[in-house]
Amino acid sequence: MQIEVMRQGKGPLIVILPSLGRSGRDYDQVADRLVADGFRVLRPEPRGIGQSKGPMANLDMHAFAADVAAVIEHERQGPAVVVGHAWGNFPARMVAVDRPELVRGVVLVAASAGKVPPGSTEKPINAEMRKAIDGAGDMHLSEAQRLEYLRKAFFAPGNDPRVWLDGWHEETHEAESHARNVTPVDAYFAAGNAPILDLQAEHDAVAPRRFSQVLKSMLGDRVTVVVVPNAGHAFAPEQPKAMADAIATFAKRVYVEPIKQ
Repeated sequence: MQIEVMRQGKGPLIVILPSLGRSGRDYDQVADRLVADGFRVLRPEPRGIGQSKGPMANLDMHAFAADVAAVIEHERQGPAVVVGHAWGNFPARMVAVDRPELVRGVVLVAASAGKVPPGSTEKPINAEMRKAIDGAGDMHLSEAQRLEYLRKAFFAPGNDPRVWLDGWHEETHEAESHARNVTPVDAYFAAGNAPILDLQAEHDAVAPRRFSQVLKSMLGDRVTVVVVPNAGHAFAPEQPKAMADAIATFAKRVYVEPIKQ
């Protein structure tokens, strides 16, 4: 087992976990801004990307959370604020459940809560949107088709989806999708007892506005909601400054608050 980690800066620890089938390199601008704001930023690559290697079959969310926990332990500067973007929000919450002593707070960026409001018959992510998510990174499809899926699932109106034509990793995508499918939502939903920043995108088609209060309504005062305009599910390439600023504001707060057991 081997995990590649990009390490930058000095200060309180922030760990960034990427979107489905994608690399931590998507957050170069975000990381640079956080470092400039006085944080140490770690970006572990998921299994199957870069130099990260390990078993890929039959993984659940606990396995991906264990990889994150190993990175934080190795750093010896924890606990950390763990940032999970899109799919990354699931292992971010999972590590807060499995290893609460390593997590000071959790930031969920463009995150599907995994549940819908009481009384709703919808799925958190419907089949049509799932097709667009999976199709965006399917290199067997034409560029035109993939751009259509990227626009539909990931980018706010007017933002350029071409920046995400590259950077997809099929084996990782499949392993992460499997982990999401086999892990019960309730296993990670509450993120233990950690404070949560629910950092939402105004035009997120995957985690739409009609579901925007699910986490807050179910978890109460532990959840702070911030909505960023002109951003979709991709978020980081669309609004890197707003993403970094919101993470920094939250991290500065939780690092001075007493730890709640």
